[in-house]
Amino acid sequence: MTKENQKPTESAVMTAMAQFLSDIWFEDEIRDQPEHLCEIFEAILVTEVGDYKDLRIKMINCIKTVSKLVEALEPFSDIEIKNAYEKMLAA
Repeated sequence: MTKENQKPTESAVMTAMAQFLSDIWFEDEIRDQPEHLCEIFEAILVTEVGDYKDLRIKMINCIKTVSKLVEALEPFSDIEIKNAYEKMLAA
């Protein structure tokens, strides 16, 4: 994050996002994350901790966020995604 009143360039923001997406996409099998999160959260929900409404909302939001990322990148192959990241990072 930048200090207040310092405006990053749009390309700097896009480059940072490309690097972030590249890191998470290729570091772990992100395509399986929504199912993994559901499995973890289902186990938590049967406990006393899982009875906490705010925690339930946060868990659902996590699943939605990761699912949206997977859905957005699903039409593309890993090679296409890697090439797009590399092109963006080189810009």
